[in-house]
Amino acid sequence: MIVPWLVFIGFVLVMLALDLGVFHRKSHIVGFKESIAWSALWITLGLSFSVLVYFAYEGHWYGLGMVPDGVDGLINNGKLAATKYLTGYVVEKSLSVDNIFVIAMVFGSLAVPARYQHRVLFWGILGALVMRGAMIGVGSALVHNFHWVLYVFGVFLILTALKMLFMKEKEEHPENNLLVRWLRRHFPITRNYHGQHFMVKAGSLNSQEASEPGATITADPVVDGAPHGKWLLTPLAVALVLVEVTDLIFAVDSIPAIFSITADPFLVFTSNVFAILGLRSLYFALAGMITQFRYLKPALSLILLVVGVKMLAAKWLKVWLGDSFNLTILAVILGILATGVITSWLVRPKSENC
Repeated sequence: MIVPWLVFIGFVLVMLALDLGVFHRKSHIVGFKESIAWSALWITLGLSFSVLVYFAYEGHWYGLGMVPDGVDGLINNGKLAATKYLTGYVVEKSLSVDNIFVIAMVFGSLAVPARYQHRVLFWGILGALVMRGAMIGVGSALVHNFHWVLYVFGVFLILTALKMLFMKEKEEHPENNLLVRWLRRHFPITRNYHGQHFMVKAGSLNSQEASEPGATITADPVVDGAPHGKWLLTPLAVALVLVEVTDLIFAVDSIPAIFSITADPFLVFTSNVFAILGLRSLYFALAGMITQFRYLKPALSLILLVVGVKMLAAKWLKVWLGDSFNLTILAVILGILATGVITSWLVRPKSENC
């Protein structure tokens, strides 16, 4: 059973190494065409993986699908596993889009230079993969040993969805939140950006850093006043911490959502990973158009509501919908997402129509 995990994790590490070590070795501004190309690649890989899932579970390669799913108690054959994977992928991808709104706010409030945003997202998502892997492991164990926890997840998702739908969100300024204030109290942080570095050593700014495109090596009061050789955080590190914490907060919603579909840890993990890996390129593709998707947030709220209700009423829905249960849920989620996007494009604010 460990072989599929090692192969998949190895594939992810190779792709990440190619990403940062080859295609983005030098910091640069990620353009719209480049981000679209990368988004298309990651989405294609994510969807194509469902074919591999089908054959792997149909043939029960290395024991995949041999243990009854903790959510519905069924043995996952090829069709069922592929459907659950795709549903999980769509749900996680949809919810990760909401993450883009907050990341854009973080980058804007901290004035993160465009050429270094990809670096922050790369390391942020790498950390997110580790955190989510741990959360999925704990969640899977809970579902298999305490089935009633699914009802707790369901109630939580419904309450979260209702909160998103009916409560106005306060405008937040990430640079003034409690975490940033805590970091500033306990760690010395430079006032200026120093190239693509997350940390700099006081008194060590040299000609090599000066040659870094976009590096800020002007007098920095924090650096100038720090003891020689002392390590200091840069604002880029603060942005990275905020991105990590943001993903942790969103994972609290998305992880229970995926457990409404399946408790198979391999399906949960792979669908999460593919959804997260495409988040960076999707950010650069959508960052400039975020405000145009006015009805996307309500659509995401309805998706959370659907998966929450599905958790609570799974037995009755299964009797009502029969064998098409999982495909119907997938179709409903895709329909809600498509409606949100299309409505955002067609229904413009009155100020834009005038």
